[in-house]
Amino acid sequence: MELNELPGSELILPGLEDLHHGRNNTIGSLLIAIASVRLTEAGLDIPKEPLVSEPELALYAHLQNERDDAYYYYNALLNSLNSFCAALESRTQRR
Repeated sequence: MELNELPGSELILPGLEDLHHGRNNTIGSLLIAIASVRLTEAGLDIPKEPLVSEPELALYAHLQNERDDAYYYYNALLNSLNSFCAALESRTQRR
């Protein structure tokens, strides 16, 4: 199974690309920072720098600047992140 087949990959994979190019304040890169330990333990290569120190707060602030429904979108993003992590962990355990 390819990473792009996992649920939530449309957010996570661009976030990885952002981090590899030093962009740490995008929605995808902030999601990765939130779950960096979990993703690393599941085998994903995540750059340690420049991760945001309080990514949950940074993500919510980012969303508040862009959307009226920040709270609902924030929760939906976290659900997508959790789905990606769970699928990646499941894939890793099967190997």
